Order: sequence, then C-alpha cells, then structure tokens
Amino acid sequence: MDKPESTGDLFKKTREFLDIFRKGEEFTQDLLKENERLRFKIIQIEEESKTVNKGEGSPVSKLREALKQLEEEKRTLLDRFREVEAENKDFASKYIEVEEENNNLANLYVASYQLHSTLDFNEVLRILQEIVINLVGSDRFAIMVLDEVTNLLTAVAAEGMDEKRIKKVKVGDGVIGDVARTGESYFEPDVEGFKPANEMDPLVCIPLKIKDRIIGVLAVFSLLEQKSKKLSRVDYELFSMLAGHAATAIFSSKLYSVSERKLSTIQGFIDLLSGKGL
Repeated sequence: MDKPESTGDLFKKTREFLDIFRKGEEFTQDLLKENERLRFKIIQIEEESKTVNKGEGSPVSKLREALKQLEEEKRTLLDRFREVEAENKDFASKYIEVEEENNNLANLYVASYQLHSTLDFNEVLRILQEIVINLVGSDRFAIMVLDEVTNLLTAVAAEGMDEKRIKKVKVGDGVIGDVARTGESYFEPDVEGFKPANEMDPLVCIPLKIKDRIIGVLAVFSLLEQKSKKLSRVDYELFSMLAGHAATAIFSSKLYSVSERKLSTIQGFIDLLSGKGL
C-alpha cells in the first residue's frame, strides 16, 4: 500500500489549490474596475458629442438654450451614472457570490481529499476532527460508531470531551438515537439561543451513512464563538458532504484494519504449520 501523504503535503496541496482561486479573484477585480472606468468614459464622450453637434443661436436664446441643455445633460448624466452604479453593484454582488462559491468548493475539495488520503482508521478519525474544528467551527463534538449487533452508538473520537466518558446511545433514544434510526440530519433551529437540557443534546447531528446503511453519527454540541450565531450555507454543504464521505472513509478504514489483522493471523497460522514459527 502507498504511504499516506503527510499532513504537511495535504496543507501544501490546499495552499496551491486556494492560490488558483486567489489569482482568479484578482483578475476578476481588475476587470470590474476597468469595466466601470470605460462605461463612465463612454457616457462622457456621448454627452460631449451631443453638445458639439448643437447649432448656434442668438446671444440671449443661446444662453437660455445652453442653460437648458446643461440641465438636461446634468439629468441625463445623473440617470446614466445611477444606471452604471446599479450595474456595478450587481456585478460586485455576483463577484462576491462567485468568490464565496469558489472558497466553498475549495474547502469541500480539501476536506474530501483529506478524508480519502489514508486507510488508517485512527488517521481518518483525526482528519475528520480537524475538518469539524477548522471548517465547521466546532469546539465540542463526538464521532459515534454504530454496533449493529447491540444497536448501540459508541464514541470513538471527540473534541472538548472525553470519549470514554460519553454514554452509549441506543438507536431511537433521544435526538442522537433518532438520527441513527431515521438517517435524517438534525439542525437546531435557534442556534444563538440554544440551551441544551443535558450534555448529550446536540446542536447538530448528522448520520454517517453509505446509501441507506447507517454506520454512525456526528454529534456537534457547540460552536466556536465566531460561529455561534448561525450556520452558513457552506456549513450545511459540509455536513451533507461529511454524511457520505466520512462514512465511506471510516467504513473503508475499518474493513482494511480487519482484513490486515486477519491476514496477519492467517500468515502466523501458516508459519506455525510450516514450522517457521517454531
């Protein structure tokens, strides 16, 4: 098996990926500025051309006509400037949306890449913890895996709490158990005013599932201070991504660990039979 990439290599790939988007952002900003300058220049040239093409009149009527023209030109320019300003605001708004979407795609790509970069079970759990801390912004959460024989959810990793002291949850009991039963994500509607009745009441709970098979849940109990008011659109996208990708990564790494142990046992048994183990 290829050696898993180090965390440093992953962060290097992340920086390189984000640099691509930053260059695109700078180029888009330059285009917006140049577009605004050219539009205002076109309006000025058009209005100057209209003034030059006007005919001469008598001294008094000329002054009156000039004043009238100036007032009309002023109104026209103001109207055109407002139109351009509104269009520029629309461009800026669309640019911000594109920039946000690019950042979201970069975060989702990095998170997905990291999750599938190793088959070591403990390393998968560590990467999943980093994603929830750094991208979702949670300081207290638990990753719980389902035992299909006992129908109990057991914490295998946690942040801000000791997973060994986290009580096992039976499928169907409470919010966490209900998420494991239905396979539907739970989001607390009032994030800012959230007041849990006990330490096992989650703010967010998503099922870790492969198709319709639930293998566990991710229960988030609190968010970092800068994220404590509301969840953004990218947060929901991250949770949706984690529901599938984290489940696949955990399931694959567990299967690999089991197969490695079985192969080691079989090899030991073969060595014993052949006399190598004596």
